[in-house]
Amino acid sequence: MQRQLFHQIGLPTVGMILILSLAGCAPEADKPLEEVNYRLKWLYNISVVGDLYALDSGLFAKHGLAVNVKPGGPEKDAIKELELGHAQFGVASADQVIRAVSKGSPIVVIAQLFQTNPMHWIFRPDKTPLKTPQDLKGKTIGITHGGNDETIMRALLAKYGIQESAVTLFSVRYDYTPFYQGKVDLWPLYRNAQAPIIGVKLQKAGERFDLMDPSKMGIRFVANSVVTTRKMLEERRETVHRFIKALLQGWREALNPANKEKAIALVLKYNKETPEEIVRQQLPATRILMMPSADFEFGTIDAAAWQQTEEIMLAQKLIPVRVYVEKLLKPIGK
Repeated sequence: MQRQLFHQIGLPTVGMILILSLAGCAPEADKPLEEVNYRLKWLYNISVVGDLYALDSGLFAKHGLAVNVKPGGPEKDAIKELELGHAQFGVASADQVIRAVSKGSPIVVIAQLFQTNPMHWIFRPDKTPLKTPQDLKGKTIGITHGGNDETIMRALLAKYGIQESAVTLFSVRYDYTPFYQGKVDLWPLYRNAQAPIIGVKLQKAGERFDLMDPSKMGIRFVANSVVTTRKMLEERRETVHRFIKALLQGWREALNPANKEKAIALVLKYNKETPEEIVRQQLPATRILMMPSADFEFGTIDAAAWQQTEEIMLAQKLIPVRVYVEKLLKPIGK
């Protein structure tokens, strides 16, 4: 527009040179956006509401970035994509990070999303009263063999000296029928995702339910965190800083009760399968897991919980040797 205007009023050549020179000093907002790929851990759902908020609200763009927020899934390994250079940022759980680093992966953690692991166990308090961990004795407990829930449950039993022979570990699948039928006393699920769905079904059947939170029993096994590579952190630190600043702002705004309707609409936009009434229950459940208090600094890395996660994995021989997890934690801050 500037060139057209100067042409119309016939400015001399020196004027054109001046404006072209000034164009070279354009503000940051006029520079081309730097493109980066961000691979999520799972599909678009309530657990990525902050990521989507940062994207849709233009927060990434305001920080000079064009971010491709890609859904994850069973065949989409964020860490592998980071190693191959197909992504610059990703989301992975602590056990994934620790396993990868034990095999030589150059991954570092720059922010922690969940402050409480969303993996809980649902149970009927009328039929399965649980007041202390010792009440688990004699119960049939659902676990996914090879999953985080198995690792967490075995750590919980070990912590309180409960022999595995004192409980029955039931191999679960996606079918909740054994739990509905009462064949399994405690069933693993994600508090902010499946719990609202299963809870509604139980309530409609006239049944009460409660959730067992392992973190309240002293088992802090870190869930989703934001990761990148050491090379990215060393060579493009300013890019990393801009990315994490925009991302954390997106999460803070998405979890702010004042933005509830916008956040819900955003999840429904990307996730057509989950009914709105369920998303309305999932959002506050997610807020509790990620924001323990209103003044909590979102993204804070809980070093002690990471160290406990490594200890659990080492004790269960899920990694051959210690990786010294504290060396992997590289918080970027605001």
